[in-house]
Amino acid sequence: MALRLISRLDVKMAHLIKGVQMEGWRKMGDPKERSRRYYAEGADEILYIDVVASLYERNNLQDIVREVASETFVPITVGGGISDVASAKALMDVGADKIALNTAATKRPELLTELSDTFGSQAVVLNIEAKSLPGGGWTVMTDNGRNHTGLDAVAWAADAPGRGVGEILITSIDRDGTNRGMDLELVSAVTREVDIPVIASGGCASSAHALEAAQHGASAVALARALHTDQLSLGDLRSGLQDAGLDIRPLPRRQLAHV
Repeated sequence: MALRLISRLDVKMAHLIKGVQMEGWRKMGDPKERSRRYYAEGADEILYIDVVASLYERNNLQDIVREVASETFVPITVGGGISDVASAKALMDVGADKIALNTAATKRPELLTELSDTFGSQAVVLNIEAKSLPGGGWTVMTDNGRNHTGLDAVAWAADAPGRGVGEILITSIDRDGTNRGMDLELVSAVTREVDIPVIASGGCASSAHALEAAQHGASAVALARALHTDQLSLGDLRSGLQDAGLDIRPLPRRQLAHV
């Protein structure tokens, strides 16, 4: 399979935001306008994370998802505040193709199986926020790196396929927003343990970074800060990966639907 390029949009209320290591959030614009732009530039998928949803115990992205889904034609994944089948269905009903779970899954892992049984494994993504430990390895964090779970990130990922998860999103908190490249040891450790696609997130800011992630087993890379600050475009990223000989989809010609 070709490496997928995913635009990641962290959203707080109606604002696209971005921080460094999941701290110091700054407003970066309108998530709907950015989604349209990334779609036109050739994003293979769009990923939305409601960064305050777990605090309020509900996801607030329905309106954004509904509008963007009506205009674009790529898979949309939504995460944040999804705690049961009903809240997942509400997002699927407005256009989400996949549901990403972090906090709720750590509290009640059987929810992953319930969602897989209801919507199919292809619709269930385990969202892992991983922070490195001084002695080696990574621990699972929730609520955008605020809360410790005590779970080992690699073991938690390895457990996911057996619960019906179809894909894993692994975000390095240490690399998040730094533009320093991805945590390749983390990517390798996870991809060695599972036979389902793994999305690498955190630190990607060049075609070289994305290529390294692919070489370490990632099926997709999620990009945020480098796109939001116009340091990198999806078109340039795609061209750089093609020049490096990586299997990548050609840049599609797209227009927004008129609604």
